[in-house]
Amino acid sequence: MRTLIILGHPDKKSLCAAIADNYEKGAMEKGGEVERINLSELSFNPNLKQGYRVVQNLEPDLLEAQRLIKWANHLVIVYPVWWGSTPAILKGFLDRTFLPGFAFKKREHSTGWDKLLSGKSARLIVTSNSPSWWLYLNYFHPGVNMMKKAVLEFCGVSPVNVTSFDSLQDVSEKRVEGILYKSFRAGLDDN
Repeated sequence: MRTLIILGHPDKKSLCAAIADNYEKGAMEKGGEVERINLSELSFNPNLKQGYRVVQNLEPDLLEAQRLIKWANHLVIVYPVWWGSTPAILKGFLDRTFLPGFAFKKREHSTGWDKLLSGKSARLIVTSNSPSWWLYLNYFHPGVNMMKKAVLEFCGVSPVNVTSFDSLQDVSEKRVEGILYKSFRAGLDDN
């Protein structure tokens, strides 16, 4: 299995970073090929300045990210839910890399599209201070639905499994240890 881990939290000392580290350890222990992108280390403009009307040249880091996305069989995206969605750096990364002609292609004279990332699977590992049930009940969990349905499944990635670690405000050390162990096990299980 060729796995690409994308850390969508801008802080390399965050719980999300530790989760990504432990997932990576599990995947490597299982013998999978693993690559990783820490979005905070990339040099790119996250703003798609003119939408899709004008082609915006990709920076070298985004070209490499697209190469790794194509290379991978399995994508793992680790991020927190902030204001019901993803951090700005992750949204900017998606806007700039999951482009028409790379991730999907609109069909001429049709409302349909070709899913150019078919054949890949994914796991979203999402953290939140709010309980997941509350986010689903009140908002239908937009931070997960956007990533799962409107991005990954739209581009052909399937299945997309979701692991949520919620109610993390004032979390105990013991709970953090459990979260990190579950992340390690997910890396083993996916590979």
